[in-house]
Parts: sequence; C-alpha cells; structure tokens
Amino acid sequence: MPRVVPAVNRALDVLELFLDHPQLSARQVMERLDLPRTTVHELLVTLEARSYLISVPGQPVQYRLGMPLFQLGAAFSGRLDLVREAQCVARDVAAACDEAVHVAVLDGSDVIYLVKFDSTHPVRMVSAVGRRLPAHCTAVGKILLSGLDKAGLDAVLAKGDLLGMTPASITDPDLLREHLDRVRAESVAVDVGESDTAMRCVAAPVRDHSGATIAAMSLSAPIIRWTPQAHVEWAGLVREGAATLSARMGYRAPTR
Repeated sequence: MPRVVPAVNRALDVLELFLDHPQLSARQVMERLDLPRTTVHELLVTLEARSYLISVPGQPVQYRLGMPLFQLGAAFSGRLDLVREAQCVARDVAAACDEAVHVAVLDGSDVIYLVKFDSTHPVRMVSAVGRRLPAHCTAVGKILLSGLDKAGLDAVLAKGDLLGMTPASITDPDLLREHLDRVRAESVAVDVGESDTAMRCVAAPVRDHSGATIAAMSLSAPIIRWTPQAHVEWAGLVREGAATLSARMGYRAPTR
C-alpha cells in the first residue's frame, strides 16, 4: 500500500485549522495540533514560502490563508456539476428506500425537477425530469422558498395568487410565511397531499460552499406506504442524502 507522508498530513492539518479561524498565530497552531514548536515553525515557513499562508500585515506572528488556496478552490468549484453529483447521491438514497427521489431547483415561483429516480413498486409517483410545479405546493419548493431572504420571498409572492393543486395546498400568503418559518427552523419540509392527494413527500435543503440553499432533495411515496415509522426513517434518509450532496457542492457544516 502507498505510504501516507506524515509531513504532508501535518501541513494539511495546519491549513484546515483556518477553515474555522480567519487568522492564527504559531503558538495557536502548536496548541491546537499538539505539535512541537520546531515542527510548527518549519511547516509555517514552508507554507508561507509557497504563499499558502501569508503573514498578516502589521502582525507578523499572525497568519491567514493565501491566494493559491482561493485559486484551487475556484478551480474545484468550476468543475462542480449539480446534476451529475445529484444523480449519484439520489441514486443511493432511492436504492436505500425503494421510493422516488428527486432533486429540484427554484425558478421564480416554481420548482423544476433536475433529477429523478423511481421506485420499483407498481404504485409510485408520476413525475419527470424537467417538470415544473408551483413551489408552495411541494416539499422541495417549500425548502427552496424557506431559503430565500425576506425580499426574495416577497418578490416571489408578489408574482400572483397562490393557486392550489389540491384542497390541502397552502394558498394564503400569511399562512405560507408562518409555515416557511417552521420549515426554516427544522430544515425539513413535508408535502401532505398538497400537490397530489395520493402522495406524501419529505424534503431537505442542498447548500453550496457559502451556505446558500441551491436545491432541495425529496423522497416521495404513496400514502399506502407512508406510515409514521416510514416517515421518520425516510426523513432521516433524505436529510443524509441532502447533506452528502451539500458536501459534494462544497458546503461545510458549522462546527459546534
């Protein structure tokens, strides 16, 4: 087996400290990594020589990340493909539950489905990639609307009346705002027959490197299979799937 190079490992450990701290001193690096002073000094000198770390102007004992890391990040970001990554993750989630899994994005007041994996059951959700539905009637849509700031949500609601797809659809703007507050707090949304009376759906947000909600992943099943136990299990699956896709899109969950 190829050998992991300890010095490279330690250098990466140093760089990863700066994910949570805008700047650090040599002493802080030493304390956080529990490394000898000489080792830390050599690592910092090497990283600074390659401009991966730079001394903070006016504070020579303080370091911050350098431009090459931004360039590497930009190169990685430019190669990310939401649809390609979503297909990989959604396929795994669908295989784990044998129910329909979708990934959708917001387009004005509607959602557009980018990815779909069907269940193998005879009774299943009828949908298609490219299909457009009113955001307020779907679990993915409610996730995406909850990710908007107040001005963004106001702009969406100003486009026209909230038309219902079923009697369960939320068509009152004030009720929708209250509902989205709960969705935002819980980071999960449920469609209880709001787009199709025979179906139930649960969705979670997909975030990018900045933490912005760029898509939503959902799991849908007919009411005949939507038991309380299944609801809990599937909500967990879709949360995990959305978190995995978010990580692939560069999102890093805050440390507690």
